[in-house]
Amino acid sequence: MFEGTFVAIVTPFKNGAVDYDAYEKLIEKQVKAGNGIVPCGTTGESATLTYEEHEEVIRFTVEVVKKRVPVIAGTGSNSTKEALELTKGAEKIGADAALLISPYYNKPTQKGIYEHYKYIAENVNIPMILYNVPGRTAKNIEAETTIALSKIKNIVGIKEASGDLVQASKIIKETGKDFVVLSGEDALTYFILTIGGKGVISVTANVMPEKVNQMVTYALKGDFEKSKQLHFELLELSKVMFIETNPIPVKESLAMMGLIKDELRLPLTNISEDNKEKLKKVLKSYNLI
Repeated sequence: MFEGTFVAIVTPFKNGAVDYDAYEKLIEKQVKAGNGIVPCGTTGESATLTYEEHEEVIRFTVEVVKKRVPVIAGTGSNSTKEALELTKGAEKIGADAALLISPYYNKPTQKGIYEHYKYIAENVNIPMILYNVPGRTAKNIEAETTIALSKIKNIVGIKEASGDLVQASKIIKETGKDFVVLSGEDALTYFILTIGGKGVISVTANVMPEKVNQMVTYALKGDFEKSKQLHFELLELSKVMFIETNPIPVKESLAMMGLIKDELRLPLTNISEDNKEKLKKVLKSYNLI
């Protein structure tokens, strides 16, 4: 269930509120491509959603998807208690799994990271996927910690966004065959797949869902040559998605494509004019606008 392409889907806003009409269309676009949905992740601006909005976005996603593809709900927090409550909520709503970013700002030790995830896992039944993104959390989940956590029954995988392929290799080598390593960086997805990774939680898939899915599907079928061709084809787009802090460029892209309003929540602001022109040039080269 947790192999393949998953989109770290944006949360569209309109006049300060979640734009559920636009959001439903985005979900359908991804389902048509065969991609799983990850609501309320970093790309979904989970940090500025209220608790009620967070729960409602997950509920809406589950109801629209209707089990056609997996839904992996973002439920992480730097507070273990809050992460547990969000995860319990996602489980009750009917999400297929929960994605939990490691605690940010607190800068816990590896023991603290382990105990955080262990405590949540012991108090829910929903499958859990770890999320390692030290560029945002200021603490890496070291390979040894991930390997230890993989032995907990309902911890089924990790979104690995450290950028460290040696670390990813060690995790893949030393965890069981049922533990999935998903790329958390679009530009490195191909390489993760070649060493035994099982897919991606993608930002770029918001913009080109079919192409990202094809790249991953080819690799999982063992056709790395075709996958590599698509990796090169997508590379410039994947790079420009991070020309400013995610999700600023991807939301601007979707706005240029006429799919959402170009609205973010403070402290995120709209893309600079210089970067907007660079983004527009790349999108035009892909015939997206």
